Amino acid sequence: MKKPIYILSLILLVSCKKNADENKFDKLEKMNWLIGEWEQKLPDGILKETWIKQNDSTFSGNSYFITKDTVHFESIQLVQKAEELNYIATVVGQNDDKDVTFKLTSDTNNTFTFENPAHEYPQKIVYKKIASDRLIATISGKQQGKLTQESYPMTKK
Repeated sequence: MKKPIYILSLILLVSCKKNADENKFDKLEKMNWLIGEWEQKLPDGILKETWIKQNDSTFSGNSYFITKDTVHFESIQLVQKAEELNYIATVVGQNDDKDVTFKLTSDTNNTFTFENPAHEYPQKIVYKKIASDRLIATISGKQQGKLTQESYPMTKK
């Protein structure tokens, strides 16, 4: 009688381990729709943002605004460690060229909010999935003492 109990215990253990592994990067997986190339055409140039899946825990990308030359370039990452998902931005010429981390504070209704209240500007970054090929990225916070918000509707290419 001990053999069936041992086998049942082993099956339960393997099943629990499998479920834990499947959910290991669940917060990042909710943002799989972001992978690809996005853009917004403006009268004075094109805003582009590109994301790739680097591995199970990390998406990496870049965001840039192009006129005749690249005006603004930013390296970005989404990294999940344990239960925490972070948006990490690096902008040459800002913050001593060091990473700035924004923590995921909300992920409801295809809207993902990342915040860093200590950062100069922005303090909040929001990605909202409108459709499989449309999103709105919004940055907001206090800038020179005033509440400011900028939204960037983008289409997937």
